[in-house]
Amino acid sequence: MKHFDIGSIIVIVITFVFFAMALFFTGFTHDLLLEAGVFLVSIKLIIMAYKANVSSESIHRELKEIKDLLKNKMQDT
Repeated sequence: MKHFDIGSIIVIVITFVFFAMALFFTGFTHDLLLEAGVFLVSIKLIIMAYKANVSSESIHRELKEIKDLLKNKMQDT
């Protein structure tokens, strides 16, 4: 849960509520497919943001290791 910010969770909940409302109000019609598409796009964008956050943290961790190695190397000389 540390990679999901409050904004992402709010977007998921609101989009799901709208999807559920569309299901009850319109039934199984063409509009339901449109709502499902919007829901899936919203989830996809949030998953992409999650993966970018994980990747960014990994890069920051590796850069910190490189910086520490360089600092130790400079102190040794």
